Amino acid sequence: MSRTGWAEWADAVEIEPSIYASDFSRLGEQLEALQAAGARVFHFDMGDGHFIPEITVGPVVLASISPFVRGRGGRLDCHLMVAEPEKHLEAIAKAGGDSVTFHVEVCPEPSAAIARARELGLGVGIAFDPETRVEVAAAASEDADLALCMSIHPGYSGQAFMPEAVERIARLRSLLPDHVRVQVDGGINHDTIARARDAGADLLVAGSAIFWSDDPAASYRELARALERASA
Repeated sequence: MSRTGWAEWADAVEIEPSIYASDFSRLGEQLEALQAAGARVFHFDMGDGHFIPEITVGPVVLASISPFVRGRGGRLDCHLMVAEPEKHLEAIAKAGGDSVTFHVEVCPEPSAAIARARELGLGVGIAFDPETRVEVAAAASEDADLALCMSIHPGYSGQAFMPEAVERIARLRSLLPDHVRVQVDGGINHDTIARARDAGADLLVAGSAIFWSDDPAASYRELARALERASA
């Protein structure tokens, strides 16, 4: 399977569990249960303490779980919430990441970073914060596989979905070529997933709505059913 094949990795609409919200003492168990429940793409957040205040997981953790996830047919979608993201692309590829998304706010030459990611065999996306103009992000994303509209301020899990994100998602979808997918990250749950989908998002990242429960696999299935009902 091609490492850059988003069309192969994800369905027309995909829910991505966000590993940042997981219980790291039970990470392997939770990932296995989620894959058995149907999850195929996992969102892997990296934070450096500069672009966002938090220092999160990095390539060492990615390398430890990538054989486990990929061996069961899953994929790892890596979201770099870091300054100078282009310096980390090779480490992501070596650690077993499948796709890498970086923020337009901290990458002065997005086209060069996109090209480098592709040289390394990675899928690639452009992310942007709530304060960034949608038009700026869309222009930077034309050669990418996806554009990530943040519906919270990047950093902490459990934040509420920003209502104004709906209009921004719709505007982003209208500006992008059809082949570029629209991802949304932040506050996705049973109450917000339909709004994000109806606005044009087809890659839906969910963290606390899945992992902050006694049974993440059951929560994933319930969220998938909510998405099915919204799409019916």
